[in-house]
Amino acid sequence: MPQHDAVEVITAKRDRGELSDSQIDWVIDAYTRGAVDDAQMSALAMAILLNGMNRREISRWTDAMIASGERMDFSTLSRPTADKHSTGGVGDKITLPLAPLVAACGVAVPQLSGRGLGHTGGTLDKLESIPGWRAALSNDEMFSQLESVGAVICAAGDGLAPADKKLYALRDVTATVEAIPLIASSIMSKKIAEGTGSLVLDVKVGTGAFMKDVDRARELATTMVELGTDAGVRTVALLTDMSTPLGRTAGNAIEVAESVEVLAGGGPADVVELTLALAREMLAGAGVTDVDPADKLADGSAMDVWRAMVRAQDGDPDAPMREAREKHVVNAPSTGVLTRLDAMAVGMAAWRLGAGRAKAGDAVQDGAGVVWHARPGDKVAEGEPLFTLLTDEPERFERALASLEGGYDVAADDSAYDAAPLVIDRIG
Repeated sequence: MPQHDAVEVITAKRDRGELSDSQIDWVIDAYTRGAVDDAQMSALAMAILLNGMNRREISRWTDAMIASGERMDFSTLSRPTADKHSTGGVGDKITLPLAPLVAACGVAVPQLSGRGLGHTGGTLDKLESIPGWRAALSNDEMFSQLESVGAVICAAGDGLAPADKKLYALRDVTATVEAIPLIASSIMSKKIAEGTGSLVLDVKVGTGAFMKDVDRARELATTMVELGTDAGVRTVALLTDMSTPLGRTAGNAIEVAESVEVLAGGGPADVVELTLALAREMLAGAGVTDVDPADKLADGSAMDVWRAMVRAQDGDPDAPMREAREKHVVNAPSTGVLTRLDAMAVGMAAWRLGAGRAKAGDAVQDGAGVVWHARPGDKVAEGEPLFTLLTDEPERFERALASLEGGYDVAADDSAYDAAPLVIDRIG
C-alpha cells in the first residue's frame, strides 16, 4: 500500500480537494491500526463534514471500512435474510417489534444495532434495560440464533468493520454525526460486511433527525441505496417524518415496554404503521410476498419470536422493567388541542434526564426518559398531565424542563393542526 501521512490527507480535504483511492485506503487502515490517532481523524471528519466527498470517494471510503475487517455470509441459512437500519430519531423503537415480526413471517433478520448518539436513543441501550440481556454475541452465536429463532439484535462484533466502530464513537463527540459521507459509509460498511441479502433504510427527516430537510435526507437515502445496490444488496429507503417523536415514550425501559405493547397487538398507531410499512419492504426485498405481517402481530407469533429472541440473549422477557426513582409531571397549560410536539425538544429532555450519553462510554439510566400523554391532534385539558419526566437524579429535572420549553403548542381548536404523512417518500 502506498505510504501517506495524516497531515497530507487532512490538508487535502481541508482545502476542498479529492482524496485519492490510495489516500483513503491508507488513512482507514492506519486509523484502524492506531497509526492515525483520534485527534487526526477528528480533524479529517470535520473536513469531510464541511467539504463533502464525491461519489467515488464515498464508495472507496465504504470499501476501505469493509476491508478493515471480516465479511459475514448467511447464504447457508434455511431462509432469506433482510435487515433494516434507521438513521436515528426520538422514540424510535421500531427495531424492537420489527425484527421478531419479520422473522415470524419467515425471513431471518440479522440486526446489528448501535448505541445512542446525542439526543437519539440507541437500540442496544434500550434492550440492555431488560434484565440479563446481552448485546455481545460471537458470529457462531449469531448464526445459530438466526437459524433457531429467526432474529437477532446485537452489537457489531469487533471483527466487522472495526474502522467504523472507532469512527462511530468519535463522531458522536466531535459534532460530525451529520456528515452525509460519514453517515452513509458507516451504515453501509456494516450492512454490506454483515452479508444481509436485502436492506431497508429508514431515513428520518425533521427537527428530531440529523437530516432536518427533505433534500438532505433524500441525498443521504440515494447515496446509501446506490452503495448497497453497487455491492449486490437489494436496497430501498423510506423517508419518514421525525418532526414529531414516535409513539408516546422516549427512553430505554419505557420504549421496550411500548414495543411489547405493539407485539401484543396494541401500541401507538404511528409505531404500528411504520413497523408494518418497513416489514412489508423487508419481506418484499427477501422475496416473500404471500404473508401479511399484520396477521403475525394479531395472532401472537411475532410476540413468540420476541420472547425467544430475548431469552436466546440471556434476557428475561417476563422480568419487570427497571423504573426511575423520581418523576415530575408537566400539566397542560390550557384546554384545547395539542397541535405540535417537537421531536428535538423531547429528545433533548430525555437525554438530559439520563436516557442518553454526553460522550462515548457514558452510562445511561434504564428508567430515565419522557412519556407524553397526548400526540398532535389530541384534545388536552388544562391541569391534566401532558408529560411525565423520569430520572434517578432529581437535579436533572430543571434542565429537562428547559428543553421542553417552546417544544409544544396547545391551540383552542384543531384548525392550527396540520397532520403530516409518516412515510414521505420511497427511494430504490
